[in-house]
Amino acid sequence: MNLESYDYRAADNFQDFSFYSVGPKGRIKKTVVYSKIQDSPTIYNLAFGDENPANGEIDDRAITDNDDRDVVLSTVANTINTFCDNYGNHLIYAKGSTPSRTRLYQMSIARLFKEISIDFDVFGIIGEDVYHFQSNVNYDAFLVKRK
Repeated sequence: MNLESYDYRAADNFQDFSFYSVGPKGRIKKTVVYSKIQDSPTIYNLAFGDENPANGEIDDRAITDNDDRDVVLSTVANTINTFCDNYGNHLIYAKGSTPSRTRLYQMSIARLFKEISIDFDVFGIIGEDVYHFQSNVNYDAFLVKRK
């Protein structure tokens, strides 16, 4: 993808990533963590949010509002590439911590879909059913797989 993104650091296990959002609210550390949630087919959950400076845990309900949403989401997408380079092209499950956050992710995917779809197959989940991603359809969660 040729979208603006931040530099990020990968842990030795290539399942934990961090980077900094930079904007009007300052420099805020973001964390991305991949964890296997299913075998056959293999699916990894993508957890993402602000890193709590007190305990190092992900706060996936934090609202940063740092005017860099697309840069942050592009950076998260880039971590998928690094993760897949080390673990294979498995399905990645993503869901917002709230319905409104899931909707925000959906709008961002729709807005950037032409660029995203060059490298990734994107699916939307409604209930137990999986569909090829389409704009203007409300999904409960998403699956992404690198091509």
